[in-house]
Amino acid sequence: MRSDEVKCGVERAAHRSLLKALGLTDKDLSKPFIGVVNSYTNIVPGHIHLRNIGEAVKEGVIAAGGTPFEFNTIAVCDGIAMGHEGMRYSLPSRELIADSVEIMMQAHRLDGMVLISNCDKITPGMLIAAARLDVPAICVTGGPMASGRLNGKKVGVNNVFEAVGQAFSGKIDSEQLSTLESAACPGCGSCNGLFTANTMACMTEALGMSLPYCATALATSALKLRLAKETGEKIVELVQKNVKPSKILTKAAFENAVVVDTALGGSTNAVLHLSAIAREAGISIPIDLFDETSRRVPHLSSMVPSGPHDMEELGNAGGLPALMKELQPFLHVDALTVTGKPVAENIKTAKVTDAEVIRPLTNPVHKEGGIAILKGNLAPKGAVVKAVAVSPKMLKHSGPAKVYDSEKEAEEAMKRQEVKAGDVVVIRYEGPKGGPGMPEMLIPTATISGMGLSESVALITDGRFSGATRGPCIGHVSPEAFEGGPIAVIENGDIISIDIPNRILKVELSDQELQKRLKAWTPKPKKITKGYLSRYVPTPTE
Repeated sequence: MRSDEVKCGVERAAHRSLLKALGLTDKDLSKPFIGVVNSYTNIVPGHIHLRNIGEAVKEGVIAAGGTPFEFNTIAVCDGIAMGHEGMRYSLPSRELIADSVEIMMQAHRLDGMVLISNCDKITPGMLIAAARLDVPAICVTGGPMASGRLNGKKVGVNNVFEAVGQAFSGKIDSEQLSTLESAACPGCGSCNGLFTANTMACMTEALGMSLPYCATALATSALKLRLAKETGEKIVELVQKNVKPSKILTKAAFENAVVVDTALGGSTNAVLHLSAIAREAGISIPIDLFDETSRRVPHLSSMVPSGPHDMEELGNAGGLPALMKELQPFLHVDALTVTGKPVAENIKTAKVTDAEVIRPLTNPVHKEGGIAILKGNLAPKGAVVKAVAVSPKMLKHSGPAKVYDSEKEAEEAMKRQEVKAGDVVVIRYEGPKGGPGMPEMLIPTATISGMGLSESVALITDGRFSGATRGPCIGHVSPEAFEGGPIAVIENGDIISIDIPNRILKVELSDQELQKRLKAWTPKPKKITKGYLSRYVPTPTE
C-alpha cells in the first residue's frame, strides 16, 4: 500500500510517532489510510451539511477496516459570486481544488480517498484530482436542496434571479421580491433544479464514480447519510482490490455521461467539465460528441429551470438508475463502476415510477437531446446552447446586435430597458482569458426572462451562462474576443442569425468586411495584472 511509505520499517519510526500523536494505535496504523476530502464551509448552502456527510463516511471507513483522515478544500458558491468580480474566481477554483487534493494525498501517501463535494466547480475539481492521482477513489455528492414553496408553487433561486428582472420592469414590488427571496431556498443542499451542481452530481453517478441513487438523494435525507456510510465502506474494498479511477473513467464511461446529460437536458457547463476530467484521464472528448449525441438521444426529463420537475421528483421517479435503464440502448452497459459491478448490474432492478418525470424513449419531451454546438463565421470553433431550454419560437432568429464589452455594461443597459424585443445581446471580453475566468452570467439571462423577453431576445457571449439559464442563450463562443475572435468586431446593428436546428451562428457580413474589421482590431489591455487570476491572462498574442 502507498501508506507503507510513511508507516513501515525502522526508518519510519518518527513518522509513526507523529501519527500516534493523533491518538492512533498500532492497529490503526496497520489498516489502509483513507483520505476523506471534504469541501465543507458554512457560506455555501450546498456544503453547510457536509460535516455530517463526512462523519458518516468516516464511520463507514472504520466499519470496513480502514483508518480515515479528513482534510478540506475550498468551495465557491456560484449564486453568491454571481454578478460581480467574485464570479471571475469560480471556474479557476476548479484547478485549485484539484491541486489541493493532489498535494494532500501525495504528501501523506494515503491509499484511497472519498471525495465529498456538491457544487459547480467542486465536484469536477475533485474528479480531475481522482483522474490525475489514479489512486482508488469514490465520490459522494452532498445532494440537492428541496424546492421552496410560495403560494402553492415550487420556487428556487432561479425564480429569485428572474424576479429581479420583474422588479426592474415594474411587474412586482419590493415586498413581493422579499417574500420570494425568503421562500426560495428552504435549507441545505445544491439548488433544487438541474443547474450545474446537480448536473455534475448526475454526471458523477453516470461516470460510475458514485454509488447508485447518490445524485438525487436529498441533502437532508437519511438516504444520503446511508449512502455516505456505504461509500466509506466501499472505498476500503476498492483499495483492497486496487480498483483505480483509470479502470472506471474510460472513454465508454464519458460517452455514457454525455448520453445521460443529453437525456436530462443538463447545464452547458457539463461540456467544459466533462472535457477537462477526460483530458486529465488521458481521453479526448471532442466538442462535437455532445452535438452528435444530442442528435440521436432524445430528451427524457423536463427539469427546472426549463421544465417543471425538480431533483427530488427525479429521485422519486427512480433516479439515475431508472433513467439509465431507459437509456440502455445508447449506453455502454459493460462499463465498470465503483460498486465493482458494470452499469448493467447497477440498473438491473431499477424502475421508472413516474413516466412524466422520466419519459420512455417512445414518448420523449423532445426528439433531440439537450446540447447543441453551433458554428459559423461568428463562432468558427463553436459555441454552446442548451437547445431544450429554448422556446420553439426562438430556435431560428435574426436580429440586430446590441453589443456590450462586459457583463456589467449589459446589466446596466437592461436596467435602463434599452434592450428591446428582437435584439441579439452580445456580451464579449468575458471569456477564459478576457474575463478573465469565464464568468457565468445568470443575472443578464434571468433579467431578460423576468422582463418577459426570453421569447424575443437572444444572448450571445464568449463567457458562460449559468446552469439556471433558460432561453436562447449561446455561450462559449470561440475564439473569444480577447484573442481576436470575430465576436470582437461585431458592431451595434449588425444582423446576427441563429439557426439551432441547423447548428448555425453567424453575422450577416461579407467575408471581406469581416476580415477588414479583424485586421483593424486592436487588443484590449488586461483587466487583471496580479493575484491568482493573473496566471490566466496572457497577452493577447500569447
